[in-house]
Amino acid sequence: MLFTYDTDVTLTHAAAVANTGPGLGDEDREELPDLPALQAWFDRWEWTGRRPTSEAEVAAVRALRPRLRHLWSLRDDDLVTEANALLEENGALPRLVRHGHFGWHVHATSDDAPLAQRISVEVGMALVDVIRADEVDRLKVCAGDDCEDLLVDLSKNRSRKFCDGTCGTRANVAAYRARKAAGA
Repeated sequence: MLFTYDTDVTLTHAAAVANTGPGLGDEDREELPDLPALQAWFDRWEWTGRRPTSEAEVAAVRALRPRLRHLWSLRDDDLVTEANALLEENGALPRLVRHGHFGWHVHATSDDAPLAQRISVEVGMALVDVIRADEVDRLKVCAGDDCEDLLVDLSKNRSRKFCDGTCGTRANVAAYRARKAAGA
């Protein structure tokens, strides 16, 4: 395991949240259109604490997506600056907690804080781990020709290039067809 379980989950969640909105080749994509969708997202990702209760929280999570996406483009001191800003802006106050199957881990917001604030702080805390481990290059953008989804490369050899969608399959099929055409 490269990072702690909660860091893996937080980074994967951050990429997934960023990927719920419009993207390259799919400007109409919106996977968090309303409160029921955000509540289902909350449950799917096993967030604890207060559930989102308003359309304003939906808007706040959607508004966070470009910032999450921007984090994946940063390296070195710029990423440190943004991680620190996420923690400071949201009044992070780390504390140890244990719930579910997570074991002891750090939360840095209250359980009743709005979801966008909790996401921001959790991402800031996860970035601290990434930066300290000198593993920033594991924050990647899908290598698919028509995709800009974010991903976290948790593979041992840092070889993951494609998102969880069909981009890897399409690239493999295209490479196979090109090999077949070159051999014909």
